[in-house]
Amino acid sequence: MTAPTPSRIRVKVCGTTSVTDAVQAAEAGADALGFIFAPISKRLVSVEVAREAGLSVGPAVARVGVFLNQGLDEVLRTAERARMSAVQLHGQLSSLYVTEVARYHPVLRVLRPADLLAGADTLEHLSLPGVTLMLDAPEPGGGVPLDWEALRSVFPGGAWLAGGLGPHNVAAAIQALNPAGVDAVSRLESSAGVKNPELVRAFMDAARSGPAGAGA
Repeated sequence: MTAPTPSRIRVKVCGTTSVTDAVQAAEAGADALGFIFAPISKRLVSVEVAREAGLSVGPAVARVGVFLNQGLDEVLRTAERARMSAVQLHGQLSSLYVTEVARYHPVLRVLRPADLLAGADTLEHLSLPGVTLMLDAPEPGGGVPLDWEALRSVFPGGAWLAGGLGPHNVAAAIQALNPAGVDAVSRLESSAGVKNPELVRAFMDAARSGPAGAGA
């Protein structure tokens, strides 16, 4: 039996690359903005733009720096320079590494479905203070949704969900897995790195519509 959907799920808009997109997402009701600092990403943002965009939305909106298999010093230095309020970590990382980052910033630790189904890595990270889990697709930002039904029995309480979410399917995903928060990138864009404000607003509305919006 599916647990009740939270009264107000937290929503993150990731891949923010401009002040304009940051302000529009915040005005639409985003709780958090993601700024990608992984060099391989087509949504890579500079420290300067991320800092300006983050400051433009005020302290009520979390600014999350997104990293992939980058050195500890680089992550901490970039997050500080860009004035991030949290850090999102992708890749093959030790618990010691994640713990060290969490000494300075709240962490969203991203896992893949294979990690979650394996169990051991998930349990290890669940015990780390200051760390919240996020489940994402094997290729983050690729726009491919996960098999939510296959994950019902193993999705941890309090975890976030990403992976191919958009206005058309986020309510169904929430109904299936009851995540603490949802995160979207590619399905909110006009082109890579450029947000479509209508899609962003529609995503916010659908994410907070509860089970009644699952068929939308």
